[in-house]
Amino acid sequence: MYLYQLPTTGAISFADFCVDHSSDKAYTHQIPEATQARANLRGVLKESKRTDHGEKDFLSLVKLIEEYLPHLRGLMECVAHDEIGLKTEPTFSWRTTLSANIFNSSPRLDLPGLHADYAFSLLTYGFALTNLAHSIVTSVGIYEHDRAISDTDRKAKDEKLNVAVDFLCRASGIFTYISDTVLPDWETTRGSPPAFHKPPDLGRETNSALAKMSLADAQTLAIRRLLSKSAYDSNITPGPPLPKSHPPPALLAKLHIECATLYSSARLLAKTPGSSKSPFSGDSNKDVSPDLRRYLGNQATLQNALSHKWLGVEAGEKGGTERGGEAVAFLQWAKKELEELKDGGKLVSIGHADKEKEETWKETINEELTKVNIFFKYYKKTNDTLHFQPVPTQRDLQARIPGGRIAIPAKPYTPPSPAFGPGSVEYMRRKAEQLQMSGSSENDDDSATPDHQPAQPTGNYAGAGSYF
Repeated sequence: MYLYQLPTTGAISFADFCVDHSSDKAYTHQIPEATQARANLRGVLKESKRTDHGEKDFLSLVKLIEEYLPHLRGLMECVAHDEIGLKTEPTFSWRTTLSANIFNSSPRLDLPGLHADYAFSLLTYGFALTNLAHSIVTSVGIYEHDRAISDTDRKAKDEKLNVAVDFLCRASGIFTYISDTVLPDWETTRGSPPAFHKPPDLGRETNSALAKMSLADAQTLAIRRLLSKSAYDSNITPGPPLPKSHPPPALLAKLHIECATLYSSARLLAKTPGSSKSPFSGDSNKDVSPDLRRYLGNQATLQNALSHKWLGVEAGEKGGTERGGEAVAFLQWAKKELEELKDGGKLVSIGHADKEKEETWKETINEELTKVNIFFKYYKKTNDTLHFQPVPTQRDLQARIPGGRIAIPAKPYTPPSPAFGPGSVEYMRRKAEQLQMSGSSENDDDSATPDHQPAQPTGNYAGAGSYF
């Protein structure tokens, strides 16, 4: 899973540029509350910058973002409906984290308009959810390999993985919402000057890439959850034959193929912002960071290797004599890809966190390579002594690869209702009260008109009520 460096933002007071235009000055108290909600978010982002990863409180950050977004949406709706006016176009300072920079430092940029703050707040929301999922996965450890773990504890850790999967699916939906809704709306609003060029962090292609990457990360965790019981059962005797609790290898292959497709698509999209000249802040910031692109490339290769592994296991376990050579060929292919990753897919180590990341990556590759070697040696020996089937070439295997399969879909993001202004519960209540008062006033006026005078009693004499 990818661990994001969180951005930071500068201080701002909405009262400096917002003017309450409502007839009853209904937003006098709402504007300072929006400023306070944003200040709370800014404070926790600054604190996170100074805190080691293991001690970062991503859950609190998620809650503060969820508290701020309704206030920001309230301001946006009020401005759109002229309930609040702007003295000047606001400028929000954010430090980008996905832009490539030769000094490996995050550049601070001034972004114009409320839509800019909305987009970057949502981007930070997606980052925080992803990092929260990362911290959950780190906390459970590699529990499947613990031979002493109880079935109850294993299932409890499985549930924690499910929570992490849910956070990643939510993050994917948020990135998609930014790409498909927020950024196009920003492009059409008056708050986006023609000369302004968005950083890669706020590019539609980049956010689409992040959405695919989050979904792929969620799928890899779902696969791990699916393999939890069989991985525990295989602790003592890894390799073939598979335990009864093992899911179908063909299904696992299709799930990994889908992961590889998502990572590959994300990598191509992440390379798009830097494919053309951009006047934004010079050329050094127009690309998405190499670390993110490297992660996507490595993960795509790893997922392809794992799909080939399970296709080989499927042929070896379910294919009988006729597919003995195919099992060897797929495992040989997976072995080759993992060895190339081991030798050439290393990360560039700069600081302690990068070295730790590289060590984790090495352990993952070595572990998978060990598993593949066990299956490869077993099926090769079986084919050499029992089946005697020809081993197909890598080109021949290409035609035997099935399509991918998604394990769990992304969760579409639904923006919260504004805390105030048009679209808010309070706004609808006030409008209903005004209509009710207006209706009561009209009824009072009508009752005073001659047309609605109570009927006068008539006598019971001849011709009563008939006056000429």
